[in-house]
Amino acid sequence: MSLSGKVAIVTGGNSGIGKAVVLALAAAGANTVIDYVVDPDATEDLEKQIVALGDKTLAVQADVSKVSDLQMLVDKAVEAFGRVDIMVNNAGIETRTSILDTTEAQYERVMEVNLKSAFFGTQIAARQMIAQGGGGRIINMTSVHEDWPMPGNTAYCLSKGGMRMLTRTAGVELGPHGILVLGVGPGAVATPINASTMNDPGKLKTLDAAIPLGRLAQPEEIADVVAFLCGDGASYMTAATIFVDAGIMHSSPGL
Repeated sequence: MSLSGKVAIVTGGNSGIGKAVVLALAAAGANTVIDYVVDPDATEDLEKQIVALGDKTLAVQADVSKVSDLQMLVDKAVEAFGRVDIMVNNAGIETRTSILDTTEAQYERVMEVNLKSAFFGTQIAARQMIAQGGGGRIINMTSVHEDWPMPGNTAYCLSKGGMRMLTRTAGVELGPHGILVLGVGPGAVATPINASTMNDPGKLKTLDAAIPLGRLAQPEEIADVVAFLCGDGASYMTAATIFVDAGIMHSSPGL
Protein backbone atom coordinates (compact mmCIF):
# COMPACT_ATOMS: atom_id res chain seq x y z
CA MET A 1 0.00 0.00 0.00
CA SER A 2 1.35 3.39 -0.99
CA LEU A 3 0.16 6.84 -0.01
CA SER A 4 2.99 8.52 -1.89
CA GLY A 5 2.10 12.09 -2.79
CA LYS A 6 -0.87 12.22 -0.43
CA VAL A 7 -1.13 14.90 2.25
CA ALA A 8 -2.57 13.90 5.62
CA ILE A 9 -3.60 15.96 8.64
CA VAL A 10 -3.82 14.23 12.02
CA THR A 11 -5.34 16.10 14.95
CA GLY A 12 -3.90 15.32 18.36
CA GLY A 13 -1.01 13.88 16.39
CA ASN A 14 1.94 14.05 18.78
CA SER A 15 1.01 11.31 21.28
CA GLY A 16 -0.89 8.05 21.73
CA ILE A 17 -2.92 6.79 18.79
CA GLY A 18 -2.43 10.05 16.90
CA LYS A 19 1.35 9.70 16.94
CA ALA A 20 1.10 6.10 15.76
CA VAL A 21 -1.23 7.19 12.93
CA VAL A 22 1.19 9.91 11.83
CA LEU A 23 4.03 7.38 11.68
CA ALA A 24 1.94 4.77 9.85
CA LEU A 25 0.83 7.27 7.21
CA ALA A 26 4.38 8.55 6.82
CA ALA A 27 5.68 5.00 6.48
CA ALA A 28 3.20 4.55 3.62
CA GLY A 29 4.65 7.62 1.91
CA ALA A 30 2.25 10.40 2.89
CA ASN A 31 3.36 13.90 3.79
CA THR A 32 1.94 14.64 7.22
CA VAL A 33 0.66 17.63 9.14
CA ILE A 34 0.84 17.09 12.90
CA ASP A 35 -1.65 19.03 14.97
CA TYR A 36 -0.69 19.49 18.62
CA VAL A 37 -1.61 21.65 21.61
CA VAL A 38 1.05 20.80 24.20
CA ASP A 39 4.48 19.16 24.39
CA PRO A 40 6.40 20.76 21.50
CA ASP A 41 9.48 18.65 22.36
CA ALA A 42 7.57 15.42 21.67
CA THR A 43 6.31 16.95 18.43
CA GLU A 44 9.84 17.86 17.36
CA ASP A 45 11.03 14.33 18.06
CA LEU A 46 8.18 12.97 15.94
CA GLU A 47 9.09 15.30 13.09
CA LYS A 48 12.65 13.94 13.16
CA GLN A 49 11.34 10.36 12.95
CA ILE A 50 9.28 11.23 9.89
CA VAL A 51 12.13 13.02 8.14
CA ALA A 52 14.24 9.92 8.75
CA LEU A 53 11.61 7.94 6.81
CA GLY A 54 12.18 10.25 3.86
CA ASP A 55 8.88 12.09 4.04
CA LYS A 56 7.97 15.72 4.57
CA THR A 57 6.10 16.92 7.64
CA LEU A 58 4.77 20.05 9.27
CA ALA A 59 3.82 20.60 12.90
CA VAL A 60 1.04 23.09 13.63
CA GLN A 61 -0.01 24.18 17.10
CA ALA A 62 -3.79 24.43 16.90
CA ASP A 63 -6.64 24.03 19.38
CA VAL A 64 -9.11 21.96 17.37
CA SER A 65 -12.00 22.98 19.62
CA LYS A 66 -11.80 26.35 17.82
CA VAL A 67 -13.10 26.50 14.25
CA SER A 68 -10.64 29.26 13.40
CA ASP A 69 -7.73 27.03 14.45
CA LEU A 70 -9.08 24.14 12.36
CA GLN A 71 -9.27 26.44 9.35
CA MET A 72 -5.73 27.62 10.04
CA LEU A 73 -4.57 24.00 10.25
CA VAL A 74 -5.99 23.16 6.83
CA ASP A 75 -4.72 26.42 5.35
CA LYS A 76 -1.20 25.71 6.55
CA ALA A 77 -1.33 22.20 5.10
CA VAL A 78 -2.34 23.61 1.72
CA GLU A 79 0.28 26.34 1.95
CA ALA A 80 3.01 23.78 2.66
CA PHE A 81 1.94 20.90 0.42
CA GLY A 82 -0.63 22.25 -2.02
CA ARG A 83 -3.58 20.07 -1.04
CA VAL A 84 -5.23 17.88 1.61
CA ASP A 85 -6.09 14.26 0.80
CA ILE A 86 -6.60 12.75 4.26
CA MET A 87 -8.09 14.24 7.42
CA VAL A 88 -7.85 12.17 10.60
CA ASN A 89 -10.05 13.62 13.35
CA ASN A 90 -8.23 11.95 16.21
CA ALA A 91 -8.08 14.48 19.06
CA GLY A 92 -10.08 13.39 22.08
CA ILE A 93 -10.45 13.72 25.84
CA GLU A 94 -12.61 12.26 28.60
CA THR A 95 -13.59 13.21 32.14
CA ARG A 96 -14.51 9.81 33.64
CA THR A 97 -17.54 11.34 35.34
CA SER A 98 -21.12 10.08 35.62
CA ILE A 99 -24.19 11.88 34.36
CA LEU A 100 -24.88 12.85 38.00
CA ASP A 101 -21.50 14.48 38.54
CA THR A 102 -20.44 15.97 35.20
CA THR A 103 -20.25 19.77 35.30
CA GLU A 104 -21.33 22.03 32.47
CA ALA A 105 -17.70 22.98 31.87
CA GLN A 106 -16.62 19.31 31.66
CA TYR A 107 -19.47 18.49 29.29
CA GLU A 108 -18.72 21.41 27.00
CA ARG A 109 -15.00 20.67 26.88
CA VAL A 110 -15.52 17.02 25.93
CA MET A 111 -18.00 17.99 23.22
CA GLU A 112 -15.75 20.72 21.86
CA VAL A 113 -12.62 18.59 21.62
CA ASN A 114 -14.24 15.31 20.56
CA LEU A 115 -17.35 16.12 18.54
CA LYS A 116 -17.24 19.77 17.50
CA SER A 117 -13.67 19.39 16.24
CA ALA A 118 -14.62 16.31 14.20
CA PHE A 119 -17.68 18.04 12.70
CA PHE A 120 -15.87 21.18 11.62
CA GLY A 121 -12.68 19.28 10.79
CA THR A 122 -14.78 17.22 8.40
CA GLN A 123 -16.47 20.31 7.00
CA ILE A 124 -13.31 22.32 6.42
CA ALA A 125 -11.32 19.40 5.02
CA ALA A 126 -14.20 18.41 2.72
CA ARG A 127 -14.48 21.93 1.35
CA GLN A 128 -10.78 21.86 0.50
CA MET A 129 -11.03 18.40 -1.07
CA ILE A 130 -13.96 19.49 -3.24
CA ALA A 131 -12.17 22.67 -4.31
CA GLN A 132 -9.01 20.84 -5.34
CA GLY A 133 -10.80 17.82 -6.85
CA GLY A 134 -9.88 14.17 -6.68
CA GLY A 135 -11.88 13.15 -3.62
CA GLY A 136 -10.31 12.27 -0.29
CA ARG A 137 -10.56 10.35 2.96
CA ILE A 138 -11.85 11.54 6.31
CA ILE A 139 -11.23 9.23 9.27
CA ASN A 140 -13.00 9.84 12.58
CA MET A 141 -11.35 8.21 15.58
CA THR A 142 -14.36 7.10 17.57
CA SER A 143 -14.49 4.27 20.12
CA VAL A 144 -16.36 1.11 20.98
CA HIS A 145 -18.29 3.52 23.18
CA GLU A 146 -20.02 5.04 20.18
CA ASP A 147 -22.30 2.00 20.59
CA TRP A 148 -21.38 0.48 23.94
CA PRO A 149 -22.42 2.19 27.22
CA MET A 150 -19.70 3.09 29.71
CA PRO A 151 -21.30 4.09 33.00
CA GLY A 152 -19.22 6.76 34.69
CA ASN A 153 -18.07 8.30 31.42
CA THR A 154 -21.32 9.61 29.99
CA ALA A 155 -20.17 12.75 28.17
CA TYR A 156 -17.42 10.80 26.42
CA CYS A 157 -19.87 8.14 25.23
CA LEU A 158 -22.26 10.83 24.02
CA SER A 159 -19.49 12.53 22.04
CA LYS A 160 -18.50 9.26 20.40
CA GLY A 161 -22.11 8.44 19.61
CA GLY A 162 -22.31 11.80 17.87
CA MET A 163 -19.20 10.94 15.86
CA ARG A 164 -20.92 7.72 14.79
CA MET A 165 -23.76 9.65 13.17
CA LEU A 166 -21.37 12.26 11.80
CA THR A 167 -19.48 9.48 10.04
CA ARG A 168 -22.62 7.93 8.60
CA THR A 169 -24.32 11.12 7.53
CA ALA A 170 -21.23 12.84 6.16
CA GLY A 171 -20.25 9.65 4.34
CA VAL A 172 -23.58 9.64 2.51
CA GLU A 173 -23.55 13.38 1.86
CA LEU A 174 -19.95 13.56 0.63
CA GLY A 175 -19.95 10.33 -1.38
CA PRO A 176 -20.87 12.05 -4.66
CA HIS A 177 -17.71 14.15 -4.29
CA GLY A 178 -15.53 11.05 -3.97
CA ILE A 179 -14.87 11.75 -0.30
CA LEU A 180 -15.03 8.63 1.85
CA VAL A 181 -15.82 9.09 5.56
CA LEU A 182 -15.03 6.25 7.93
CA GLY A 183 -14.84 5.73 11.67
CA VAL A 184 -12.28 3.66 13.52
CA GLY A 185 -13.53 2.39 16.87
CA PRO A 186 -10.74 1.19 19.15
CA GLY A 187 -11.34 -0.86 22.26
CA ALA A 188 -8.86 -0.61 25.13
CA VAL A 189 -5.51 0.76 23.95
CA ALA A 190 -2.21 1.23 25.76
CA THR A 191 -2.12 5.03 25.61
CA PRO A 192 -1.82 7.83 28.20
CA ILE A 193 -5.63 8.06 28.46
CA ASN A 194 -5.57 4.59 30.07
CA ALA A 195 -2.51 5.20 32.25
CA SER A 196 -4.41 4.91 35.54
CA THR A 197 -5.63 1.43 34.59
CA MET A 198 -2.28 0.27 33.25
CA ASN A 199 -0.55 1.43 36.43
CA ASP A 200 -2.94 -0.53 38.67
CA PRO A 201 -2.19 -4.29 38.41
CA GLY A 202 -5.63 -5.24 39.72
CA LYS A 203 -7.53 -3.04 37.28
CA LEU A 204 -5.29 -4.13 34.40
CA LYS A 205 -5.84 -7.81 35.18
CA THR A 206 -9.61 -7.29 35.24
CA LEU A 207 -9.52 -5.45 31.93
CA ASP A 208 -7.29 -8.01 30.24
CA ALA A 209 -9.61 -10.77 31.40
CA ALA A 210 -12.57 -9.04 29.73
CA ILE A 211 -10.80 -8.87 26.35
CA PRO A 212 -11.00 -12.07 24.25
CA LEU A 213 -7.40 -11.62 23.07
CA GLY A 214 -6.32 -11.05 26.66
CA ARG A 215 -4.51 -7.74 26.28
CA LEU A 216 -4.80 -4.06 25.41
CA ALA A 217 -4.10 -3.00 21.85
CA GLN A 218 -0.91 -1.19 20.98
CA PRO A 219 -1.41 2.19 19.24
CA GLU A 220 0.28 0.84 16.14
CA GLU A 221 -2.44 -1.78 15.75
CA ILE A 222 -5.03 0.97 15.49
CA ALA A 223 -2.84 3.07 13.21
CA ASP A 224 -2.37 0.22 10.74
CA VAL A 225 -6.15 0.07 10.26
CA VAL A 226 -6.28 3.83 9.66
CA ALA A 227 -3.51 3.55 7.06
CA PHE A 228 -5.41 0.76 5.28
CA LEU A 229 -8.59 2.84 5.19
CA CYS A 230 -6.66 5.68 3.56
CA GLY A 231 -5.41 3.44 0.76
CA ASP A 232 -6.81 1.89 -2.41
CA GLY A 233 -7.93 -1.26 -0.61
CA ALA A 234 -10.75 0.66 1.08
CA SER A 235 -12.00 2.42 -2.05
CA TYR A 236 -15.56 1.02 -1.71
CA MET A 237 -16.02 1.74 1.98
CA THR A 238 -17.75 4.74 3.51
CA ALA A 239 -20.30 5.80 6.17
CA ALA A 240 -19.27 2.99 8.54
CA THR A 241 -17.21 2.35 11.64
CA ILE A 242 -14.55 -0.35 11.71
CA PHE A 243 -14.14 -1.62 15.25
CA VAL A 244 -10.65 -2.62 16.37
CA ASP A 245 -11.50 -4.02 19.78
CA ALA A 246 -10.36 -7.67 19.99
CA GLY A 247 -14.02 -8.64 20.32
CA ILE A 248 -14.58 -6.93 23.66
CA MET A 249 -17.95 -5.47 22.61
CA HIS A 250 -19.31 -9.00 22.18
CA SER A 251 -17.92 -10.53 25.33
CA SER A 252 -18.45 -8.10 28.21
CA PRO A 253 -21.50 -6.18 29.49
CA GLY A 254 -19.64 -2.87 29.67
CA LEU A 255 -16.63 -1.13 31.19
